[in-house]
Amino acid sequence: MHNAAKQTEGLVAPLPVKNGITPSRVWLPLGPWQQMGQFLIERFEHVAEKDLRQRLEQGDIVTSGGHPVQFHTPYQPNQWLWYYRYVPNEVVVPFEMPVLYADDALIAVDKPHFLATTPGGQYLAQTALVRVRQHFNDANITPLHRLDRETAGILLFCRQPTLRGTYQRLFEEQLIDKEYEAIASTNSKVSFPLLYQSRLEAPKGQFLMQEVKGEPNSQTHIAVAHSWYDAHLGALSHYILRPTTGRKHQLRSHMLGLGCPILNDSYYPAGQPYLAPDDFSRPLQLLARAIAFTDPVTQQSRRFVSQQQLALLPSF
Repeated sequence: MHNAAKQTEGLVAPLPVKNGITPSRVWLPLGPWQQMGQFLIERFEHVAEKDLRQRLEQGDIVTSGGHPVQFHTPYQPNQWLWYYRYVPNEVVVPFEMPVLYADDALIAVDKPHFLATTPGGQYLAQTALVRVRQHFNDANITPLHRLDRETAGILLFCRQPTLRGTYQRLFEEQLIDKEYEAIASTNSKVSFPLLYQSRLEAPKGQFLMQEVKGEPNSQTHIAVAHSWYDAHLGALSHYILRPTTGRKHQLRSHMLGLGCPILNDSYYPAGQPYLAPDDFSRPLQLLARAIAFTDPVTQQSRRFVSQQQLALLPSF
């Protein structure tokens, strides 16, 4: 086992969760560096050196024992350094995230479009996880599944670390009924309802999923609820999607495979116009409408339904 993996076992962060944000860590491997600062500048090349030096001077980066390191601290490999991530000028997502349900174990929220589920990349404070931790003042809250940043709808969290695996097994064993809605172009050559199956893989080093030959690893039941004609967008349909697997970008990929890419999808097909982080004018027309399951803790039937409506869905 790799040294870093060994050190992860039973790892306790020396820094607390702050404002809903969990401290991050970086492993110090064997290498030629003489000083901590030299390694950190090379490791975090995207961070301006003056900002990194300032954080070191402020004692913001510490060892597993909680001791601050300075730029000229001698480099000592085979240990973790801890710090809080910082995203300068993070774009505020100006939409509410209502809490639909909460008990001692489970939380259901109605995530808006453009809000990432968990911190990563250029998203930190403006994430569903940080918002819900701040709302309940509870650092133990963790997500049970994920929704893409662009997708809105029902998102579940667990409040007790000891129960997280119990709830996640529902997803792993396909014991969760999930219903999505999407708006996309009408394809008169396809007969609905249907079961769409394909093998989805992400080529090494690439972000987007692709349908490839081989045994299917993803499937979605797809039906049409309504169809209409839009003077600007042409023939459109309101699709009901019920995935039985949970592959990355599965619904986007399956709709693309049917020749009906979801409206305002910035990824599929590839080469879509770039949408700036602060441009909220074109939300992806995909909504996680409902989730239903038998609660493994209480044995009660649960069903949570989003209160949102897709922006391009007309009144019927």
